[in-house]
Amino acid sequence: MDFQLNEELKTLQDTARKFAETELKTKAREMDHAEKLDLSVFKKMAEQGFTALTIPEKFGGAGTYDAHMANQAACIVLEEINRRCASTGVTLSVHMSLFSSLMTKWASDDIKSRYLPDMASGKKIGAYCLSEAGAGSDAGSLQTRAKKNGDHYILNGTKLWITSGEYADVFIVMARTSDTGKTKDISSFVVDAKAPGVSISKKEKKMGIRASATNEVVLQDVKVPANNLIGEEGIGFKIALDTLDGGRIGIAAQAVGIARASVEDAVEYAKTRQQFEQPIAQFQAIQFKLADMAMRVDAARLLMYRAAWLRDNGLPCGKEAAMAKLAASEAANYCAKEAVQIFGGNGYSREYDVERYFRDARITEIYEGTSEVQRIVISRAVLA
Repeated sequence: MDFQLNEELKTLQDTARKFAETELKTKAREMDHAEKLDLSVFKKMAEQGFTALTIPEKFGGAGTYDAHMANQAACIVLEEINRRCASTGVTLSVHMSLFSSLMTKWASDDIKSRYLPDMASGKKIGAYCLSEAGAGSDAGSLQTRAKKNGDHYILNGTKLWITSGEYADVFIVMARTSDTGKTKDISSFVVDAKAPGVSISKKEKKMGIRASATNEVVLQDVKVPANNLIGEEGIGFKIALDTLDGGRIGIAAQAVGIARASVEDAVEYAKTRQQFEQPIAQFQAIQFKLADMAMRVDAARLLMYRAAWLRDNGLPCGKEAAMAKLAASEAANYCAKEAVQIFGGNGYSREYDVERYFRDARITEIYEGTSEVQRIVISRAVLA
């Protein structure tokens, strides 16, 4: 078993790491305080090719998809970006996994040719609309409707917790095309954000990932061309569940990035902070914390890579993606908490980044399926 990245992925990792250090290390704190993402950062990520990683070369992508490395490449980039800014990281993750990967796998070539080149170049930003007020973990109970009317559909409903809602150019929307009340009623559509009847409403005031916009998206008699249906009617929930496997790997990468930042900052602080006439790193209590933190980061990363490799090779990965997301999100929260503890009173101050890591880590156990949902997925696979 080879645990080494190939040269292509090593180069990508170095590029992402340098980008994060130069473009995000300082700006992350500023964006968090302002609760606003600097969209020029997204454009710069596109210039580095990050937005094209999960798109086939045929449609303007980087070619990693064709080379069966798209998810691994995405994980490598997302770990580095999230290590410095989780708000920027989740924006990129949704664009790559929940939008571009879904379209790449499930949409017609006509849809791909119309939308993916702009997604690959970063000219446009993609978002994903599944959750609703009464459909969170129980996503199959969504109520947004899509009624066929000749050569188009009419969509009505309200979507909540939409990452990048206010600055997305295109949405993938899950809606019911029939009314039996079952998940087989759900279909998937591509909806232009500027289409008449689409409005961006409430912006959530969040504990963490504050620079990332999270909005309510309202659809009122939105006319969507019939050829913007992804796949066929009734397979939308299947598409959603499959896409969430990839999304969970992306959030695992985010969590690994946050956890790693927590460890690195805590190590640096422990080596320089003096108490009782010696660096606090000399105390076994601190050493044990750092040992447990480092172990959890490595374990989470290995689970993440395994899930990404399986998905890249077209193998079942539902259980493995859930394991990666669960382990990584819990590692991120553990490491961020311990980092704050190691920093002591300084860890509670916004002058230090570990305070932000602590807030940002919390969401990783909630979105893309809560930790409880991940345990359901894992236990069902174990008991099958």
